[in-house]
Amino acid sequence: MATFYLIILIVLIALAIADLVVGVSNDAVNFLNSAIGAKAAPVKTILIIASIGILVGATFSSGLMEVARKGIFHPDHFYFSEIMIIFLAVMITDIILLDFFNTFGLPTSTTVSIVFELLGAAVAVSLIKIGISPDESLLDLGKYINSEKALAIILGILLSVILAFLIGSLVQYITRMIFTFEYKKKLKYFGAIWGGFAIAAITYFILIKGAKGASFMTDEWKDWVKENSLTIMALSFLGWTILLQLLKWVFNMNIPKFIILIGTFALAMAFAGNDLVNFIGVPLAGLSSYQEYIKVGHDQFLMSALTEKIQTPTILLVLAGAIMVVTIWLSKKARSVSRTEINLARQVEGDERFASTFLSRSIVKMAVSFNNGIKKIIPESTLESINKRFENPNDHVKLTDTPSFDMIRASTNLTVASILIAFATSLKLPLSTTYVTFMVAMGTSLSDRAWGRESAVYRITGVFTVIGGWFLTALSAFTVSALFALFIFYTSFIGVGILVLLAAVIILRTYFHFRRKENERSELEAKKDHDAQLDGENIITKCSETITETLKDIPELLKATLQGLSDEDLKKLKKVLKKVKDLNKNVKYLKDNIHNTIEKLEEDSIETGHYYVQVLDYLREIAHNLTYIIMPVFDHVDNNHKSLIEEQKTDLTVLTDEISVLYHEIVILIHERDYDNTDGAIQKQQEILELIEIYKKKQIKRIKNNEVGTRNSLLYLGILEEVKNMLLHTINLVKSQRDFIIFQSNSR
Repeated sequence: MATFYLIILIVLIALAIADLVVGVSNDAVNFLNSAIGAKAAPVKTILIIASIGILVGATFSSGLMEVARKGIFHPDHFYFSEIMIIFLAVMITDIILLDFFNTFGLPTSTTVSIVFELLGAAVAVSLIKIGISPDESLLDLGKYINSEKALAIILGILLSVILAFLIGSLVQYITRMIFTFEYKKKLKYFGAIWGGFAIAAITYFILIKGAKGASFMTDEWKDWVKENSLTIMALSFLGWTILLQLLKWVFNMNIPKFIILIGTFALAMAFAGNDLVNFIGVPLAGLSSYQEYIKVGHDQFLMSALTEKIQTPTILLVLAGAIMVVTIWLSKKARSVSRTEINLARQVEGDERFASTFLSRSIVKMAVSFNNGIKKIIPESTLESINKRFENPNDHVKLTDTPSFDMIRASTNLTVASILIAFATSLKLPLSTTYVTFMVAMGTSLSDRAWGRESAVYRITGVFTVIGGWFLTALSAFTVSALFALFIFYTSFIGVGILVLLAAVIILRTYFHFRRKENERSELEAKKDHDAQLDGENIITKCSETITETLKDIPELLKATLQGLSDEDLKKLKKVLKKVKDLNKNVKYLKDNIHNTIEKLEEDSIETGHYYVQVLDYLREIAHNLTYIIMPVFDHVDNNHKSLIEEQKTDLTVLTDEISVLYHEIVILIHERDYDNTDGAIQKQQEILELIEIYKKKQIKRIKNNEVGTRNSLLYLGILEEVKNMLLHTINLVKSQRDFIIFQSNSR
């Protein structure tokens, strides 16, 4: 058995390293988003500051390591063999769960996951022990589970969510009332005082309160700090205020930027101090357990040793911090999670990731009604005064590199979040840094009126989606960890191997899924960059290129669809279906972002914009026609219905060849802007339409002669009708594109 437990220990250590990677990928959002969203500094600078904060904060984690050892269950009632099963089930579950959330870009809580995983695995093993023992019943479960501590942690986490949102909203409201959106003018008078308060608060809660758990500080130093905390706080406020004012006078220093960078360091430090236990607490407890096993020599002894207070070696904490630092520099999934929060909190309007729901619409309606009621109570002059404080002069300024929110809000996010997290750390309560930072960001964005009537329903849906994921985290962590513990208990070594292999397979699959999504996102970003380059000079060329590139794909997709139908090649049709869906996404993107193009047209070219709208409308209809062709064809083949007869196959081949010729002429016509040949394209279209009518009549004859069945007729006639509509929309597109080019050229 010694070899078996050694293997488990090695697996735990390997899982600890992997957990650091996937965990930090999720939690990097907590301390990077405010600085990145406000564009306070280059990303590399922000990462360097955060990295230093992580390394320093990692040494503050020692006191919290006790949560993994005895915070959720009573280890003195479990044998060594049972403890190792619990720890292994927890770590495997944690890897799978966090990687899943990272892949879909949803910030979740590493604290909640580890707490509920420990709870689930401990409950499962406890139930096994109760079932084996003739003298125990379910009422004895409390003997094994530290229900009081677990309940306190869970309630603390839930309470922190509410407090973070409310405090974030209140502080941001007061801050915005003082500084407004034109805060640079107000900073001359209040910037140093505000900065002194913010940094003094960070100093107190991070460097003083958080230092209680530092592995390198002596008890005498901690006592001295505690006794003189008010003095240190006052001197810190006074010193920072004076220093910031001097720097403002002499160097005209950007005080909010300085606060953001200090806050990023502080929050990264608080994150490492609070959350490091989530990643390495369990493996370190496993290491301590194994060391006791070596001393005893057998596995049937109670783990009372885990109830003793420990001091984790600083070198291990720093090493774990180093792994976290490497991860935030290299992890693409960290950036994916970060985008979700920044998108929900951004001040400017734009594409919304989440859709509207009944719940979000109901909340917005109630909020609007409540707001209207408040307006009737508060004097109009007071409302006007408040509204002026929240007027953003940049609301209608559209820049390609606009920050998601300003530095005032970013500094509030960091200050409030770091205070709350560091305070909980000082009390040895492992609250969720993700929940706190996310809800603070949502609270400040609400106070800043970032959730306007144009975006509120989508933002609220996004917030509820993330919060729903948090509950899913708790439920999944408890259930999966419990099942894994049961599986390992009854399958021993074989079960360990199976679960490790399962974790590897799941992570590999999510990796490929994430990479595919990232490629799609990169393509979308490339389109946005393309749009950003549009101006009055090149707009004709770029718009024509966009249209021709899309039109080139139409005949190829149609031909591949009908060829797949003729050959009954389902695999080929699947590929075509995916390409048609991608085509629809691309065209939808063009339609949804049409305002960006119209804004860059010449000011007096109203007719030009009208024609470009028509072009995209027809392009969208053509894409829909293709969809209405491929979907029935795919279903027909997938359901193994009878194939087309040879005469039908021949007719469709002729039809697709003629359409290819037409589209080739149209692409050249648009590319070269030679619209004198438009009549030639129209003539070709009429010839194909006549051909379609001939094929329809031939099909009707087949129906009368009972040569084909009902499904064959519905499919064939449906294809001909959609092709006819597609050709009509195509010529209309050409005409609108012609008018767009002519009017745009004349307006310049």
